[in-house]
Amino acid sequence: MENGGESENPRFVISVPSYDEVADNEGNKSQPQSFFKPSSSFSQAFNFIKKSEFYEVASAAPPPPRNPVQTDDVPSPSVSAAPRGSRNSIIVSHRQKGNPLLKHIRNVRWDFGDIACDYLLGQSACALYLSIRYHLLHPDYLYFRIRELPKNLKLRVVLCHVDVEDVVKPLLEVTKTALLHDCTLLCGWSLEECARYLETVKVYENKPADLIQGQTDMDYLSRLNHSLTAVRHVNKTDVVTLGSTFGSLAHIMDASMEDLARCPGIGERKVKRLYDTFHEPFKRAVTNNASTTGKASSNPPTVIKAQVPENVEDAPKQGKLETGCIQKYSESRSAAAVQDMPTTNEQTKED
Repeated sequence: MENGGESENPRFVISVPSYDEVADNEGNKSQPQSFFKPSSSFSQAFNFIKKSEFYEVASAAPPPPRNPVQTDDVPSPSVSAAPRGSRNSIIVSHRQKGNPLLKHIRNVRWDFGDIACDYLLGQSACALYLSIRYHLLHPDYLYFRIRELPKNLKLRVVLCHVDVEDVVKPLLEVTKTALLHDCTLLCGWSLEECARYLETVKVYENKPADLIQGQTDMDYLSRLNHSLTAVRHVNKTDVVTLGSTFGSLAHIMDASMEDLARCPGIGERKVKRLYDTFHEPFKRAVTNNASTTGKASSNPPTVIKAQVPENVEDAPKQGKLETGCIQKYSESRSAAAVQDMPTTNEQTKED
């Protein structure tokens, strides 16, 4: 039975390959066939998009314009390049390190930089700092420093700190040097005042010159106020009264003293001031009042005019005429003196 059962169920032998056989089979095994075929370029891979309805040809963009070289931004060779952010700040030279003036500059920002002047106050303004005490020790310092300044600056300031008592002679020397080299002299008697000068020049760097002028409104009433209030004792209320009464400045000037006196609030003194202002001549005649010790004569002295003869032959005749005029003048003066003399009776009465 056992022999018969073995014949009915045959045995299967499973062979296990060795490591060398597996390694050889792996090396000889071919790669499976791949259905992915990569394209050689990006345009070939997406070439099918051109055939779709979503594809549009983009217009070519214009080339960007080239920026021209701006010569204004290039710093001039005479002035060294200032540090960044110097447009709104004062550039201080490294020579001014330790100057107590710097701690008083509070309203404007300042930075150190390599510059020829002591303080660069803008694109066209600079300043040199000088102490009178230092000038007495080094009289030629200011001259050589001004020679180092660039020529393209419109405003060159010499900031002079007066720190001595006797300043007449040294200040005269500084003034001469500044004027001869086309510099503006600013004198300060304290470090705070010198700092205020630097701040003011920097703040008003781009302001027009007419900013400090008085501003007058252009309307008629303001101009009438400006002209009539120049007369003494006339105020703005009087100007309104005169303007409403007469209507214009021309009618005010042509008015009489009685018409001016009828205006309320215009007294006698104001009337006289206004009338004299409008009717007096601009050029006054100069009168020489000679002081006399005696009584003035009733007859005014006659004026003798010497005439130059046209011909040489008329010279003796002219001389005779002049002598005759002089004799008549002396006789008239003597007669006037005799008339003014008191009689003997009047002298006795006075005694």
